[in-house]
Amino acid sequence: MKFSARALLHFDTIRRCGSIRQAARQLHLSSSALNRQLLAIEDQVGSPLFERLHSGLRLTPAGEVMARHAIHVMQDTHRMTAELQALRGLHSGHVDLFTVEALSHAVVPAVLKQMADRHPKVTFRVGVGGSRFAASRVIEGDADVAWGFIHERQVGLRQLAVVSCEIGVAVQPDHPLARLKSVRFSQCMRFPMVLPAPELTLREALVPMLAAQTEPPPVILETGSFELMRQIALQGRALVFVNRFGIEDELLTRRLVHVPLKDAAPSLLGIYVRARRSLPAAVEAFCEMAVEHMQGLAGRRSE
Repeated sequence: MKFSARALLHFDTIRRCGSIRQAARQLHLSSSALNRQLLAIEDQVGSPLFERLHSGLRLTPAGEVMARHAIHVMQDTHRMTAELQALRGLHSGHVDLFTVEALSHAVVPAVLKQMADRHPKVTFRVGVGGSRFAASRVIEGDADVAWGFIHERQVGLRQLAVVSCEIGVAVQPDHPLARLKSVRFSQCMRFPMVLPAPELTLREALVPMLAAQTEPPPVILETGSFELMRQIALQGRALVFVNRFGIEDELLTRRLVHVPLKDAAPSLLGIYVRARRSLPAAVEAFCEMAVEHMQGLAGRRSE
């Protein structure tokens, strides 16, 4: 069974948009023409590829199989194009990265600068969100690389590197907990605190400790924004539960202190790409630099 590149592009655009009308606008086609194209593909497959729902389109099991094939073919086409450009001496390329907010303060900018110094013609698109969403972007072919705290191994992902990061509380230097080498969650219950929202993987580490408390914790704020947590800690209004990423400058200048949480399992920071994908040259170069940088940071912290 063979499908043209055009058919795969049309199917994949419909999948991403979840709507024939929206996909048609992106492809500069009429909705009726694109619908006929989809019906022709479904006729060739011998099965519907989408469920038609009031809320939009949802992939059927056959559509899931088709989606994996389309993603594989289209990403391989992008890789071939990049390699052919490199052979012509253009040395260009593009990297779609999805990462978490905490890494956007210092870690990701450092690697982007290194890439710009060595490969100035490589361009980037960087999305920021939760680690689970980053993983889904890579699996679905919407991003090349996921860099975040992905604790559950997923079939669709290949792990390039992972480092362990201590979870702790970030407080001002004059906070009563700041002088301790480590702290238990029960000790934090005496102070106002900010909790990461459930959609953040950091919250998973706190769930057993929250469940073990006999009284409600003194939570003044629950948020999915790392930047907001950082600002609350700097104001001294409450302690926040974070690892050291994203507060590097504050720790260096002693505006904040990070006290490890004894009863919390460490966060696992990893770099991931889609499983069984041959990476384009630009993506591979970025991943090598990112892995080297991340492992270097982990090594310095363990000294």
